[in-house]
Amino acid sequence: MKKIIVCMSGGIDSSLCAFLLLQKGYKVEGLFMKNWELNSQCKLQNEVSDVKYICNRLKIVLHIVNFTSEYWSNVFKTFLQEFIYGKTPNPDSLCNKEIKFNLLTKYAFNVLNADYMSTGHYIRLTNKLFFKSLDLNKDQSYYLYNINKYYIHKLLFPIGFYNKFEIRKLANFLFYKLNFKQESFGICFVGNHNFTSFLNKFFPFNFGNIVTKNNLIIGQHKGLFFYTNGQTNGFNITKTFNKTVWYVIKKKIHKNILSVAKTKNKILYTNSLIANNVIWLKNPFDKTINKITLYAKIRYRQIDQQCIVYNFINYIKVSFLYKQKGITEGQTIVLYHNNICFGGAIISSTYNRT
Repeated sequence: MKKIIVCMSGGIDSSLCAFLLLQKGYKVEGLFMKNWELNSQCKLQNEVSDVKYICNRLKIVLHIVNFTSEYWSNVFKTFLQEFIYGKTPNPDSLCNKEIKFNLLTKYAFNVLNADYMSTGHYIRLTNKLFFKSLDLNKDQSYYLYNINKYYIHKLLFPIGFYNKFEIRKLANFLFYKLNFKQESFGICFVGNHNFTSFLNKFFPFNFGNIVTKNNLIIGQHKGLFFYTNGQTNGFNITKTFNKTVWYVIKKKIHKNILSVAKTKNKILYTNSLIANNVIWLKNPFDKTINKITLYAKIRYRQIDQQCIVYNFINYIKVSFLYKQKGITEGQTIVLYHNNICFGGAIISSTYNRT
């Protein structure tokens, strides 16, 4: 009987993941990770309690491992450093790469002697290819493009073949305690926080001017770390100008200036970008092809955007069919074709092709 380690959070998706694999005849064991302990001991205890409840209901063994220091060193420090550089990082993708599908997989295979590892992610894995989840509204391939390909043949994602309604209905029947549990959102493992309040624990307020493209001062910001391109709230605009919706278009780090523009300002839109740290799950290029038409997301839940991707040694250039609003440095671009996730990269700059 094949042994599967299921990463469990105490939530509906990972719980049903374990149940579905049990139904297929696998020997299933649960694994809970402690990754964040800052001012959240009560929350952590509740999560552990929920996981124990699930494992007791399923009559499976539960393992608990602590990766707090690794998460801080490999994920969160990088997350903070990117803010210092004026970028907006994606901690969920970094967490999947460095923690869940690196340290955790090694622990599952090398320490717990697992044959496979599974998580409650909404994604389909078939013939070593990542397909979008059957429930496109819940698809999480955007956050999984960068996992280690070495482990793909040892991963299982049963939840990706169901829609959320089916999963929740089954969970309500199997696990009464989960009926009252809200779906979690927020930073990977850190949880739900007011983002400005959360960052303020690590960055002090550093007030500065908010200016228009004509250098007109129209308000004050709390510190450039707390804003991202395309953002429309969280800053104070003087009464004279506050009837207009303003969007962040640039952060001038050295001058501590936040540049904004009105809703339909052309400067908000660009049609091309450069991205580095490219990772291919399925590389569409060879020696004879250096450009190809694909579809891209520059943010989670965005509708796929048609584009031409140009491949270079250390980076890619992406030209979109239509201009995109608020492309953000430090965020992830993920590439698709026919619902297959080809890979992705980190956005480093934007421009308009002529």
